[in-house]
Amino acid sequence: MVARPLIGISTYAESGVRWGVWQLDAALLPAGYPRLVQRAGGLAAMLPPDSPELAAETVARLDGLVIAGGPDVEPVHYGAEPEPRTGPPARARDAWELALIRAALDRGIPLLGVCRGMQLLNVALGGTLVQHIDGHAETPGVFGRHPVKPVPGTRYASIVPEETEVPTYHHQSVDRLGTNLLPSAHAEDGTVEAVELPSGPWVLGVQWHPEMGEDLRVVQSLVAAATAA
Repeated sequence: MVARPLIGISTYAESGVRWGVWQLDAALLPAGYPRLVQRAGGLAAMLPPDSPELAAETVARLDGLVIAGGPDVEPVHYGAEPEPRTGPPARARDAWELALIRAALDRGIPLLGVCRGMQLLNVALGGTLVQHIDGHAETPGVFGRHPVKPVPGTRYASIVPEETEVPTYHHQSVDRLGTNLLPSAHAEDGTVEAVELPSGPWVLGVQWHPEMGEDLRVVQSLVAAATAA
């Protein structure tokens, strides 16, 4: 029997979270992320923010990595000033997750970026972001849905060859692509909805939230790549 691969998932770090009689600082993650990894055949491990110097040691113990969604990336990381609708920075998360991404790329382990995670992947490779777009987060706190069309010949298209509707909630997007990244899916308005490295290890970013849907194919492909590696 083949051992299930260990997939690390980055987490939020929030202050004053309440459960039961407690209100404490917490490292937390929407349950959809670990459930998705588990349903796809992997073992899920939560990775709360830590010292960036420990990212390589952390990644060395993983078979695959997911960078989860969350707050806006601080624009300083791509040489820009914050615009009025850009959210407050999550500096500890930015530093930790950028270090995780770079360590995963250096080590060649399979890497999936989800929403913010896709944007961080782009920034880690020298790309930039559009700080606000309309139409992809219509109602605060409610995931929308829209169609995404794969780019023929890409890794994403080999995983999901048809146009699909995806759960979405974001107000920023990829602008200039990072080094060697290719767009592998688009929304109807032209927004880049997936990016990937065309060669080398399994590296994919999706702008939507697969943990909020029923389609397991992207994460099953990640788990398969992690198992093979």
